[in-house]
Amino acid sequence: MKIDNNYINEYSKTFIIAELSANHGHDIEIAKKTIKKAKECGADAIKLQTYTPDTITIDCDNEYFKVKQGTIWDGMTLYKLYKKAYTPWNWQSELKEYAQSLGISCFSTPFDKISVDFLENLNVGAYKIASFEITDIPLIEYVASKGKPIIISTGVATLEDIEEAVKVCKLVGNNEIILLKCTSDYPAKLEDANLKTLIDLKNRFGVLVGLSDHTMDIEVPLTAVVLGAKVIEKHFILDRNIGGPDASFSLEPDQFKYMVDSIRKVEKAMGKVDYEMTEKKQKSRELSRSLFIVMDLKNGDILTEDNVKSIRPGFGMHPKYYKDILGKKVNQDIKRGTPLREDYID
Repeated sequence: MKIDNNYINEYSKTFIIAELSANHGHDIEIAKKTIKKAKECGADAIKLQTYTPDTITIDCDNEYFKVKQGTIWDGMTLYKLYKKAYTPWNWQSELKEYAQSLGISCFSTPFDKISVDFLENLNVGAYKIASFEITDIPLIEYVASKGKPIIISTGVATLEDIEEAVKVCKLVGNNEIILLKCTSDYPAKLEDANLKTLIDLKNRFGVLVGLSDHTMDIEVPLTAVVLGAKVIEKHFILDRNIGGPDASFSLEPDQFKYMVDSIRKVEKAMGKVDYEMTEKKQKSRELSRSLFIVMDLKNGDILTEDNVKSIRPGFGMHPKYYKDILGKKVNQDIKRGTPLREDYID
């Protein structure tokens, strides 16, 4: 699949997303500086969120609408949280154009049909479905119907939720699906990452997989890349002192760049399946073991465990012939330190 100018497949580099989220302090200039810095740090994309408090919840302060999940937002109502966190819609066209001018992709997470239509008018290259929206099958169906890559986070999903989401995408003819393993804790603990799930998601659903990571380390995304993740998403902030709902679990530029650089090193190390005998390997094989005469022999002497051995270097017969040649006679005088050759044996 392709998101703007980025190809994503089993053989491509990892697609790295910097999540802007609420990390703009309600200042568009901070948002722009964050996008520029994300590009400088090696991100392939910046991701926004497209909602308003009124499109995601209602302004109500009864117990149903108060956060009490053991998170950093406990005690706030959902409406007040999203009012603090949302990215103004009248910024988003300008932010997308700015990102494009820098050569970094910009797309978003919609939360209702209105926001999908808004983003379609911006011609975003992909859509992200947030973990907590994975049960909104009508929304996923509508997003998938736009025919663009759809990245679905699975943080709070049951296996049945994931099955339903993938099914509805395919029913509308959209097979460009990426499932993200996610731990929906903020910040998340290493022991809750359960990255082996990535392998199961890939095998079970036959789609590309990735990671939406909320840990404060880089070990989790690096391991995910080794396990086959083709997308890594991390919250990104210029400076945690900007504050905001997501600041405490977002990476600052130095950390984010270190993660990106480390991922690229891991990709180089992973390389490809390779059994090719290069010229360098062939030269190195001269130091491998082979069969050598280790005692002076006369014509007619018998080869024994005492006078022929498997040693370095590798100029003699292959050691796999060792048992075959024992007990046979040599047909000429041979000096100690001579590589054994087949034509020396009767």
